[in-house]
Amino acid sequence: MEKVRTRFAPSPTGFMHIGNLRTCLYAYLYAKKNGGTFVLRIEDTDQERYVEGAVDVIYSTLKKAGIEHDEGPDKDGGYGPYIQSERKSLYLDYAKELVEKGGAYYCFCSKERLDTLKDDKGIAKYDKHCLSLSKEEVQKRLDAGESYVIRQNVPADGVSEYEDMVFGHISVPNEDMEDNILIKSDGMPTYNFANVVDDHLMGINYVIRGVEYLSSTPKYNLMYDAFGWERPHYMHLSPIMKDAQRKLSKRYGDANFEDFIEKGYLPKAIVNYIALLGWSPKGNEEKLTMEQLVEQFDVDGISKSPSIFDEAKMRWLNGEYIKAMSVDEFVEAAKPFLDNSKVKDKYDYRALAKLLIPRVEILGEIPEKVNFLEEFGEYDTAMFEHKKMKITKEIALNSLLAIEEDLKDFEEWTDELLKQKGMALAEKLGCKSGQIFLPFRLALTGAQTTPGGATEMAELLGKSESMRRLRFSIELLQK
Repeated sequence: MEKVRTRFAPSPTGFMHIGNLRTCLYAYLYAKKNGGTFVLRIEDTDQERYVEGAVDVIYSTLKKAGIEHDEGPDKDGGYGPYIQSERKSLYLDYAKELVEKGGAYYCFCSKERLDTLKDDKGIAKYDKHCLSLSKEEVQKRLDAGESYVIRQNVPADGVSEYEDMVFGHISVPNEDMEDNILIKSDGMPTYNFANVVDDHLMGINYVIRGVEYLSSTPKYNLMYDAFGWERPHYMHLSPIMKDAQRKLSKRYGDANFEDFIEKGYLPKAIVNYIALLGWSPKGNEEKLTMEQLVEQFDVDGISKSPSIFDEAKMRWLNGEYIKAMSVDEFVEAAKPFLDNSKVKDKYDYRALAKLLIPRVEILGEIPEKVNFLEEFGEYDTAMFEHKKMKITKEIALNSLLAIEEDLKDFEEWTDELLKQKGMALAEKLGCKSGQIFLPFRLALTGAQTTPGGATEMAELLGKSESMRRLRFSIELLQK
């Protein structure tokens, strides 16, 4: 069996879109599953769309995502250069060869003439005008220094067919395809030409890309055939949708990998989730490591239907990853978010981690969940009233007075021992434990929701601060 070689060939035009990252991931998984080679190639032929620093974003994204390329601009495997702009001299020679083989031709048409080819709807299709030029006429114009492009020569009739690994048999009438430009007037290749030449020269035999190329792939195959090259296998992927009508897009926000990282999603969880957008593993397990993804990935599980991006589902999955973290792992990942909160350097992050790990789904929730620790002050005492637990302000005040008296000489200030102390007090007073712990938590935090119970909050705050807040709340209820 031939050795599998796949590639990811992004354009350096900005941040990594989730759809592009999924294509990259599938190409990586397919290569690794089959003991093959995964190649990174930078397609920067469209210099007008080039964004400074975007190549660094590509490297950074792949590293964070845990997708390691075997060959690329920084890892020469003998097929370089791996940056298209550094391969410019190759393309014109191959385009001239394609002209000699009848698969392409020189076009000298002016912009003014091309504009006349547009129909009432502004849609243009080239009319093969320059295909009829004799070799002598072409050479004469070239010698005169006339501006030209090189166009593909697509047969005027007949049908082009191929087998796609996901969509099966694909058939496109040749009359539906245009003689697209292969070499622009500045000598740079278009994507349509460069990707064919590069894939062949780099030995890429499995091309994995978006479904938008499904109907244009016959154009590429015509070039492979004209050159006498072996066609690669194709795997086209359906789009990721924002909803039933709209594709996931930058204009709707959160379409980029970095957007989700900034919101507090873990890279492993993002990669895990996007792997499931368009592919179903044979088992029921949804939380899968990269190793498990490689092991289970197969083409049979790839769907022909578009996938709906469900952020709530990814949020849940991210929470599962957080719950599996050790305290040290969580502190390392959460530190930027803790440092951006009001508790920065004021509390033991490890103690906070123990409270937060089971209670956050994304790290971006952290500031909101811990800021109350530094925002304590005047608050609405109406929150003490709880009909289900039969707590009134008067009952809450009496509970807090009893807690204050019970704890004033208590020194073993730990969550577990404070919990035992509270249970014993409830039994002594003949009330439900909730009538002790709920007022206690509200008195310590002044907040309706907190990442932990009363005794966890007390341990975190320490005895001195806990007793100060307890007294403050008692006086607030006595007003």
